Amino acid sequence: MKVAIIMGSASDMPVMEGAIKILQGFGVETQVDIVSAHRTPSYMMRFATSAHQNGIGVVIAGAGGAAHLPGMVAATSPLPVIGVPVKSRNSIDGWDSVLSILQMPSGVPVATVALNGAENAGILAAQILATSNKELQNKIVAYKDGLAQKVEASRKEINS
Repeated sequence: MKVAIIMGSASDMPVMEGAIKILQGFGVETQVDIVSAHRTPSYMMRFATSAHQNGIGVVIAGAGGAAHLPGMVAATSPLPVIGVPVKSRNSIDGWDSVLSILQMPSGVPVATVALNGAENAGILAAQILATSNKELQNKIVAYKDGLAQKVEASRKEINS
């Protein structure tokens, strides 16, 4: 299964690259696209309603400002959606994006990561796929072991 990484505009790409890189590191196929909820609503609807039929298992949707993309995709797709609030140039310190993605109504869940937290979105998407993919799950276990080893190495360094 693939992970779709979509964003409202090309200016979101520097943030969303974090998800792409982490998923590539796990060997997860990605599909990257610009899907604007406001400028291309018909395309967004086609994408959201058909993604599950096109080999997509999880959608990561990044958006800044009013940030309607993750919620609109979640409203029209049966797939899990992970929202990445993006601090854009027209943003109110990113809070507008965070709250737009976080405060979804009952029945339309969007898993929300930190502001500009695309790397965590990639990890979460891989963890979701790994519930039915033992090989991917083993890669995630190794990744987490690597995080622990880095902390241990740092502890040894500061205590010596």
